[in-house]
Amino acid sequence: MKRLWTPAWIARHVAMVVLVTTFLGLGWWQVSRAAAGNAISWGYAVEWPIFAGFVVFVWWREVRHTLRTEAPPTGDAVASAPTGHPGEPVGPGRATAPDAIDAEQSRTGIRRPVRVARVPAGPGEDDADLAAYNRYLSWLNANPGAKPGDYPG
Repeated sequence: MKRLWTPAWIARHVAMVVLVTTFLGLGWWQVSRAAAGNAISWGYAVEWPIFAGFVVFVWWREVRHTLRTEAPPTGDAVASAPTGHPGEPVGPGRATAPDAIDAEQSRTGIRRPVRVARVPAGPGEDDADLAAYNRYLSWLNANPGAKPGDYPG
């Protein structure tokens, strides 16, 4: 529960209370206007409490999400954890620490990008299409005033 009393969460709690109070107040104001004869205010009188309910729903969902995730590391775990970014050497002359990489991925849920080597296209239809396209581009370059529809090929 201590995770819900950080400065960022206190700001979220205050924002939720202010928004819900404001939306319900606006709903009550629309009810009073509707009772005075403004028929369109009945729609707004229903709409503002729905907005307040949505704010409570999002706040509750974020609280549950925060409580379900792992707790941030304590002071001991931070002191013993390697510094630097995942994949960097842990110390001079030492290899990367795979445990540090796994811990970072499990904590953030973000994985490192995978690089895929490009494979050159082999002989076949792709090469003929590419050659035809390159001929078309070179014709366009040689004829700067021509339109693509003027291409003879």
